[in-house]
Amino acid sequence: LSSGAEPIKVKKVAVMGAGLMGAGIAQVTAEKGYDVLLKDRDDAAVGRGISYMTDNWEKKCKRKRMTNYELNTNSSRVTPLSDHTESWKRHFAGADLVIEAVFEDLALKRKIIQQVEEVTPDHCVFATNTSAIPIADIAAPGEEVKRSENVVGMHYFSPVPQMPLLEIIPHAGTSDEALATAFAVGNKQGKTCVVVKDVPGFYVNRCLGPILSEVTALVKEGVPLDRLDKAMKKFGMPVGPITLIDNVGVDVASKVSNYLASADLGVRMGGGDLSLLSNMVEKGWLGKKSNQGFFTYSGKKGKPSIGPEVTAYLKDFTDGNTSDLSETDIQNRIVARLVNEAAMCLQDEIIENPVCGDIGLVFGIGFAPFRGGVFRYLDSVGTSSFVDMMNGYAETKGEQFEPVQLLKDYAASGKKFHGN
Repeated sequence: LSSGAEPIKVKKVAVMGAGLMGAGIAQVTAEKGYDVLLKDRDDAAVGRGISYMTDNWEKKCKRKRMTNYELNTNSSRVTPLSDHTESWKRHFAGADLVIEAVFEDLALKRKIIQQVEEVTPDHCVFATNTSAIPIADIAAPGEEVKRSENVVGMHYFSPVPQMPLLEIIPHAGTSDEALATAFAVGNKQGKTCVVVKDVPGFYVNRCLGPILSEVTALVKEGVPLDRLDKAMKKFGMPVGPITLIDNVGVDVASKVSNYLASADLGVRMGGGDLSLLSNMVEKGWLGKKSNQGFFTYSGKKGKPSIGPEVTAYLKDFTDGNTSDLSETDIQNRIVARLVNEAAMCLQDEIIENPVCGDIGLVFGIGFAPFRGGVFRYLDSVGTSSFVDMMNGYAETKGEQFEPVQLLKDYAASGKKFHGN
């Protein structure tokens, strides 16, 4: 961190919301020696969060990655609380950091800050785990928020115990101490922390938006789903884009892409047809969690398959079009949209430097790790030839492929992102 500010000493961390995200955050926090308060609206919700953590720790014990002693120690560090626990305010009076992981609802998040500020000490930092709402809106001084300088974004990725990245997002008024505290706790939790500017989608989701748009464009042209997945796995991605959408949830992918399409990305979110995803959500095809997304999941260990209903839906969506687009074209089109947005983020100082950009996309979405990240990839293939390729797509497919100014500048000068 450039400010050199000292983080406050954190001993007790409170986590608001005991869903998958909240419980995952509580788990990695307790494992690193912090005392944890896990709070939700009722005992049943907190119980589910505690069960999630205990199940994960028991699996670690079975695999000899944790001893019974460590399991018991970790469990003893977690105090479950609900709105009905009379003593919850007394517990929160000792919290140094509160991490909120509740529904994506601005009014709810501000109400929680109000509740927390009433019972926590003045130095307590409030971190919000929002994936979309601007931190400035959550932290805006007003009736609910009095200590705006203590509010910062800590955007974890799901599942929290497995995903190594943490985006830390200060708003314009976040104090250097609050930012340093979020960074120090994230580091101790075992996360690789990247500080990101407070813009829609932050960095990783912002780069994901144009990919989702391009995937819908390719499906619309009639490129088979398994061909899309196969091409991107061959490029080096851990999973293909169709499987990724099913894994994160079709509803989540639809929400993120529609949110970014209405945000400030302009033409860079164009070229696709996002109704592909929103129509699936209406049908209840939410991905792996509902056993039906693009693929059908039978629950057995068999390979997910494309069912007759999805085949009929895609035939209707594509107007019967089929495409035998080459593997290279599929890879180039999806990667071009991702690289362009990452370069725009660097140009707009959403990320501090190319290293942060590379780390963010390798750890955040699994961008082909052996390629070293998007900017190292550009250095290896040559920004000039990459820009030429993008210009070719811009002529045939539309302005969503127009290279951003930074890429044009690097192409013209022959400069590299990671030294010359």
